Amino acid sequence: MEIADLIVTGPMYYKGVYHFFYQHNPYAPTFGRHMVWGHSVSYDLINWIHLNHILEPSESYDINGCYSGSITTLPGEKPVIMYTGSDTNKHQIQNLAMPKNLSDPFLREWVKDPQNPIMIPPSGIDVEGFRDPTTAWQGGDGKWRVIIGAKTGDDGKALLYHSDDFVNWKLHPNPLYASDNTGMFECPDFFPVHISGSKSGVDTSIQNSSVKHVLKMSYQNKQLEYYFLGEYFPDQEKFIPDADWARTGLDLILDHGMFYASKSFFDNAKKRRILWGWSKECDTTQDDYEKGWAGLQSIPRQVWLDKSGKWLMQWPIEEVEKLRDKQVSITGEKLIGGSTIEVSGITASQVDVEVLFELPELENAEWLDESEVDSHLLCSEEYASRSGIIGPFGLLALASEDQTEHTAIFFRIYRAPNRYLCLMCSDQSRLFLLSSLFNLSSLRQDLDKTPYGTIFDIDPNVKTISLRSLIDRSIIESFGEKGRICITSRVYPSLAIDKDAHLYVFNNGSQSVVISELNAWSMKEAEFS
Repeated sequence: MEIADLIVTGPMYYKGVYHFFYQHNPYAPTFGRHMVWGHSVSYDLINWIHLNHILEPSESYDINGCYSGSITTLPGEKPVIMYTGSDTNKHQIQNLAMPKNLSDPFLREWVKDPQNPIMIPPSGIDVEGFRDPTTAWQGGDGKWRVIIGAKTGDDGKALLYHSDDFVNWKLHPNPLYASDNTGMFECPDFFPVHISGSKSGVDTSIQNSSVKHVLKMSYQNKQLEYYFLGEYFPDQEKFIPDADWARTGLDLILDHGMFYASKSFFDNAKKRRILWGWSKECDTTQDDYEKGWAGLQSIPRQVWLDKSGKWLMQWPIEEVEKLRDKQVSITGEKLIGGSTIEVSGITASQVDVEVLFELPELENAEWLDESEVDSHLLCSEEYASRSGIIGPFGLLALASEDQTEHTAIFFRIYRAPNRYLCLMCSDQSRLFLLSSLFNLSSLRQDLDKTPYGTIFDIDPNVKTISLRSLIDRSIIESFGEKGRICITSRVYPSLAIDKDAHLYVFNNGSQSVVISELNAWSMKEAEFS
């Protein structure tokens, strides 16, 4: 179901065709010197046609690699690539490329601009820390703006550039955003979203009172996708976040798991914004060589602003449902403490499962002082192996028949001062003591089995909580509360493979929960040619 390779660079929609450009090493399943831009096309974002590479190291300004970048569509439906090249001195600089034939909807050939490079690292910026241009946007004054990720020492910066003609660029005196001790701002993204809660997307250049803006950075030191919601003032070239996680602790993260270097684009065909992220391998380099590839692209996600205005929502694009095959359902099933129910009759190694749980009275939940507890510790330490009151409950994915291997995606409810909290985890490191075995996602010992999780507020008046997981052999993408919380995990079972994989629903809390409704579909293979 997922696309296997490296980091997404410039997704776009052009003349009825979706384009997926990606950073790729054609010689080995590792990051290397000879990075190119791979290219695939699709009519539905699910089934793909692989084409020839469009950018390869060939000139002094990119001879040591063609790295990440973005696509911007200029007036007249003219797409242009802005990408980072590593030059003869291994300095990172920005370059342009244009399609050779605009009448070709597949855009098979591209030509590098003779005026390259168009930007070099400014004074005070690390020469190997100046990369990943965003999709550009056009202001009311007709000028183009673009953000370049950068760093000085260990401090990250989102540098802002202006241009009248998309070739000659001038650095704005102040970065759009900067922070201390985050490392490089990798793969920045900047786009508007409707404040109304509408799921429809907005073109990147829209600036009016009906939108607020999202500034996303991949923080190199944290390897997570942080984002801010805020107001963009183009006349002052200022972005003012509603809340700054570095100063308030109110962090917003796109995905709490193995999901990085994401890129979004506005799908003009269906008026939506689509987000892609890279999920790197958690097994060994030798494994990568044996299978011949490394890294996956997530299922494309539609992204929009929640009606509260406080966070982004994400959900797999509707086209993924084309892959649904045999369906099984469970309704109104009570899960008493310590029980499991198998979801049988589907291919559990490739499955799309949605479940809605009815909760017991929240007043019975355990007490939690959120200020003293880290969510990752809650997922990984003894808390996860203890029976709670309301939870842990959720799914056991990619499980062997005896459950010695599995990954648990679960919720656990807590009380806190004046509110209720939910812990959501994806834990491939261990599981709850439903048997005498110490269970793991894989019996292999040479894997990164880091558990992932987060804590979020829940409305006590809403008596249900939902979970959707897309499971595809070595990747699990989970969406809690209709896409408010996302966690991606990489899992490498040695027993729970193909037809030997199982899927269970479980409850290890002392209070019963009810499976209000569960639907699971075996998933067909996407087509690649």
